[in-house]
Amino acid sequence: MTKTNARHDNRRNKPRRRGWVALLPLLLLAALMGGLGMLFGDFSKIPMTLVFALTGIGALLTLRGYPLEERVATFSRGAGSADLLLMVWIFVLAGAFAKSAQAMGAVGATVELTMSFLPGGFLLAGLFVAACVVSLCVGTSVGTIVALVPVASEMALRTGTATPLMVAAVVGGSFFGDNLSFISDTTVAATKTQGCSMRDKFRTNFALVLPAALLCVAGYAVMGSGTQAVVPAESSLATLVIQVLPYVVVLGSAIAGLNVLAVLCVGCVLTGAVGIALGIYGVEGWLTAMAEGVAGMGELILISMMAGGLLAVVRRGGGVTYLVRALTRRVHSRRGAECCISALVALTNCCTANNTVAILSVGAIARDISERYGVGSRRAASLLDIFSCVVQGLIPYGAQLLMAAGLAAISSVSIIPYLYYPMLVAAMAAFSIALRRQ
Repeated sequence: MTKTNARHDNRRNKPRRRGWVALLPLLLLAALMGGLGMLFGDFSKIPMTLVFALTGIGALLTLRGYPLEERVATFSRGAGSADLLLMVWIFVLAGAFAKSAQAMGAVGATVELTMSFLPGGFLLAGLFVAACVVSLCVGTSVGTIVALVPVASEMALRTGTATPLMVAAVVGGSFFGDNLSFISDTTVAATKTQGCSMRDKFRTNFALVLPAALLCVAGYAVMGSGTQAVVPAESSLATLVIQVLPYVVVLGSAIAGLNVLAVLCVGCVLTGAVGIALGIYGVEGWLTAMAEGVAGMGELILISMMAGGLLAVVRRGGGVTYLVRALTRRVHSRRGAECCISALVALTNCCTANNTVAILSVGAIARDISERYGVGSRRAASLLDIFSCVVQGLIPYGAQLLMAAGLAAISSVSIIPYLYYPMLVAAMAAFSIALRRQ
């Protein structure tokens, strides 16, 4: 057989990948969520595990030309990727820490101390500000959510505020630091791929996100103005301070740069030590509480793994490549280049459910576009970071919303309508692009 015939046979036997077909599972996912939400009249009642199971089956059908075993293997590799399994470990430890801290009284004590020093009307705005500060120090949205969502859900119960609203304030604030912090992985990825300094990118980002953050603080202050704080007086100040200690240590360790897994392990041990020392529970009660916390994360872990498998199939089918080619061939001006960079990272984030991975995936292409059409490197890095964080903060299958929903025992979809900060940041960034001269 000649080389020409061999190449012809290889092309004929190789499965043809049509990228637009690979994106159909994401459309199916959106349709199922929207349709079931309207059918039930309540988006919090959507059976997420069933939705992702059906979407996963649909995704396998889009990999035409591959044997069934290879399709399932692709899905399985995505569901069991190293990054995803690391997140599963975080989910497990976060569930154990949150439940044992709640059983020990750490969450309630934190809420009581907060309500003692803050007026009820400023609790919602104060929670958002706290999430902004913590995330800026920690550099990760997930770490901020783990630390503050249990406090937010307890505050919601004490004040009668909607739990999704309180949780959304934390989630929104957590992306403030994720987007700005010098130690955030998205900041590092954006600046390295675009070849600019972190300081320059920080200044560019700050000018866009600060107005959004200030509007959120003002809005939350107005929305929470009628909140009445109910502070029970049965606990002494000394006891409350001791019970809050695990949270203080966890936040301090995270800010100091300790690995998130180590932080959560320290938190679990400390909640047990404090709870046993105060006589709140014994060793059996501590272990039981942690086991309940881990079990409570079961559905969250299952959804995360199915989402990972689904997105792996989308990438294998050429979905990301199709998006890149479709968007880049429509660029004709600097404004168009900025729109392309923003849309590219946003849509890629929808396909990967990971803002850092999305930035790394399209970083080189974005740099080429920015150099060709005169978009500054700091501007390109800023757009990559902003729109990846915006999308990551709004997709119901992202790690942040799934984590927050699991800790607060609510649906991730129910949080989305209250995520004012990511929506405002997206509006500010889009407005800045619109004002650009061609």
